[in-house]
Amino acid sequence: MFRALAAILFAIFFLIFSTPLMGLEWLYRKINKKKADLSSLRIVQWAFDVIIAICGTDVVVLGEENIPEHRPVLYVGNHRSYFDVIIAYSLCKSRTGFIAKDTLEQIPLLNVWMRRLYCLFLDRSNPRDGLRVILAAIDLIKRGISVFVFPEGTRAKSDEMGVFKEGTFKIASKTGCLIVPVAFTNTDDILERHMPFVKKTRVVIRYGKPIDPSSLDAEQKKHIGAYTQKVIADMLAKDKALL
Repeated sequence: MFRALAAILFAIFFLIFSTPLMGLEWLYRKINKKKADLSSLRIVQWAFDVIIAICGTDVVVLGEENIPEHRPVLYVGNHRSYFDVIIAYSLCKSRTGFIAKDTLEQIPLLNVWMRRLYCLFLDRSNPRDGLRVILAAIDLIKRGISVFVFPEGTRAKSDEMGVFKEGTFKIASKTGCLIVPVAFTNTDDILERHMPFVKKTRVVIRYGKPIDPSSLDAEQKKHIGAYTQKVIADMLAKDKALL
């Protein structure tokens, strides 16, 4: 329980005392927007690194060499834990926006940082909002900003992944960007398996080889979500042995 409380208190402390930084970052954006974006990313990554350390999480990262440099990509991951976003964001090398549930937009100060990092807020109860977010994500890719999605739509409650929503992959098919599959192994053992307690544990994050939608055959393109899900399932099966 101590780790959970310590992580929550630190998050609150960071949000309150980072307010002056928000102002400085706002001014910096007037001078050099791209560098200010990266500066904001590094600030938030520092906070996430502290939370990961407080929780005693040992993060094993594999396959970072598979992340293309100097071009935006669509990261696609399985979703097991609240910590998936924290860990994934702590590892981002370049500007990356996450698709997040709209309830997070209601949290003061957190919503400011999320907007600065190009997060897109999705109302899951409104089917039409999905199209709006996909179009916004396509625009981010065209502007050179990567996008990270969890196509299951919500956290999996068991070892079985939920079905990947095919519509999400229009972000790649409409922009021609590469898809980087990301496998999260054991992240639910940090919190979800024994809420409200945070457990010291080891997790594995693996980046797979990029998938080029244009190189797939007609059937694979038609079911690109299922194809990507199979790739991630194979990665997960391999990484269980590392725990």
